[in-house]
Amino acid sequence: MTALAPVAPLPVRYGRDDCGDLGRAESLEWLVANGIGGYASGTVAGLRTRRYHGLLVAALDPPTARTVMVTDVHEQVQIAGGAHALTTARWRDQTVSPRGFERIEAFWLEGRTPVWRFAIGEHSIEKRVLMVPGRNTTVLTYRLARGHTSVRLEVKVLAAYRDYHATTRSGGWRMQVEARGGELRVVPFAGARELRVTGPGMTLEAAHNWYRGFDLARERERGLDFLDDALHVATASADLAPDHEVILILTAEPHEVDAERARHQVAAHEEAILADYRAHQGPLADEVGARLALAADQFLVRRDAAHEEGATVIAGYHWFTDWGRDTMIALPGLTLETGRPAVARQVLSTYARFVDRGMLPNRFPDAATDLEYNTVDATLWFVEALREYLEATGDTTIVHELWPVLEQIVAHHEHGTRYGILVDAADGLLRAGEAGIQITWMDAKVGDWVVTPRTGKCVEVNALWYSTLVTLGEFAPLVGQDAGGWQARAARVRESFQRFWRDDLGYLCDVIDGPEGDDTSLRPNQILAVALPRSPLESGRHRAVVDACADALVTSHGLRSLAPTHASYRPMYGGDPRARDGAYHQGTVWAWLLGPFALAHHRVYGNPRQARAFLEPLIDHVRAYGVGSIAEIFDGAAPHRPRGCIAQAWSVAETLRAWVRLRRQEVQE
Repeated sequence: MTALAPVAPLPVRYGRDDCGDLGRAESLEWLVANGIGGYASGTVAGLRTRRYHGLLVAALDPPTARTVMVTDVHEQVQIAGGAHALTTARWRDQTVSPRGFERIEAFWLEGRTPVWRFAIGEHSIEKRVLMVPGRNTTVLTYRLARGHTSVRLEVKVLAAYRDYHATTRSGGWRMQVEARGGELRVVPFAGARELRVTGPGMTLEAAHNWYRGFDLARERERGLDFLDDALHVATASADLAPDHEVILILTAEPHEVDAERARHQVAAHEEAILADYRAHQGPLADEVGARLALAADQFLVRRDAAHEEGATVIAGYHWFTDWGRDTMIALPGLTLETGRPAVARQVLSTYARFVDRGMLPNRFPDAATDLEYNTVDATLWFVEALREYLEATGDTTIVHELWPVLEQIVAHHEHGTRYGILVDAADGLLRAGEAGIQITWMDAKVGDWVVTPRTGKCVEVNALWYSTLVTLGEFAPLVGQDAGGWQARAARVRESFQRFWRDDLGYLCDVIDGPEGDDTSLRPNQILAVALPRSPLESGRHRAVVDACADALVTSHGLRSLAPTHASYRPMYGGDPRARDGAYHQGTVWAWLLGPFALAHHRVYGNPRQARAFLEPLIDHVRAYGVGSIAEIFDGAAPHRPRGCIAQAWSVAETLRAWVRLRRQEVQE
């Protein structure tokens, strides 16, 4: 048998036309993560546009306490007596200076590592940014890739020490900067984690010079504080000989960092991700799946739970932590379809420890100790993710381990738990909601205004409730219990679920039995009633639901959260926080829903090639916003510009899950 050639990730590369256009280059954002919640991120242009951008954003209490420690580096090279900046910055008066983007000849991803090539006459310098897996450490490398004479490289390190949601004001802040043992150490204030700057082969000089008034364009657009200061704490310099490389290390770790070992760790980690994906997918592995597998890994992070090492999922970069709902929706795509079931098991076990009153946490806050349980669906998605895990692995031991938790979940839902979550004895359906609380995935809230309260019996919640009961009926014999009771409950829910159907509309109500009756808004939640493998909807109505969503909600990048014909429809997502949250689920397009839609389309029409074609624009999108990844949301109106997080876990996961499953169907059918 001929061995299959290794499948490389889908290339992501930009040339002079993109890189030399400031508007285009600053709209493209890169990200590298370290697997414990920390990251480095910026724009292809090299200037910061968000408060969240930084070369070392350290997770000091993994995966939280994310702290911007190094905002940027300002670089220049001396060639034959002339200074040439590689840096780009925009200031409060909108001046762009220096203009290093004009020297970017190319930018590409090497695996996940961002690479810039700067061209100055005959010389070209390549720059790479790496993050060490499991460490709050960033490694910068510079190589003279072309040129017959040496150049002098100078790199100024700009530091801060602030929460990543904030901005910096210098005031009279005096950081302690000192040289010690061939490195520079920066202590922002007493008790703070120190920043260590080392440069093997580079000369390091301490500095203390504030740069004030960086303009952060994306924060300005979002109606938030958009000015930021940073402190020049160190200058590293070295001669770059032809085909020679120098390294600069920025770390919040107390131990020594071996740059060469760090580089090998990054390469080995990425190759392990790709090897797992290739081994799992076999001959179906392709460059799209490989690219998404690399993107998927960025969301998988460590979380210690009850003094035990655990795992979780960062919902999105830059500003999300780990959310229960997002984690469980994303888990199958991030782990099972990438050949990493052990990670899936660890995440499921971690979250099971936090189940309280039959509920999974909605969110692990950045700093608070109290978990937030305001979600009706995260727990049901937990059961769905567990079902997918068992189906993929046959690991029945996890059912034995978690069965008491599963029984607790159903018991609390049947007898009532937080936020009005309770099974209605009259029909077996699950109702939820109370005034002032947002508990479904459509969870935008502005002050006391819950934009989409959805109090009552929600369509996707009850589709998940049915699936939960069916799944526990399938699990029961594995733990020596009778399945009959679970099957009877599920049958009752299935019968009652048909109440969501409206003949006069030809689709499912979004909510029934609400405070003001039934909500017949055409929303995408109903697609889950067709996409879930255990569907409660009569099969004869599946096509109507798919067609209704296709006609009004489907776009190239996802499904609108509300039909354009509705009076509350908002075509654009933007403005200040109130305007954005008011549009978040009122027409804004959500990428993650396109995966379930494609699978539902295949279920109805039986054509996997056509179904997979719905996903192709999202594959193109990996070059459009967060390079190598998929955005959180898009405008409801054309051209459906990307908005929100540059990289969202469930966007990547559901695209990948649907992509590989539909490819598999193409081969089988």
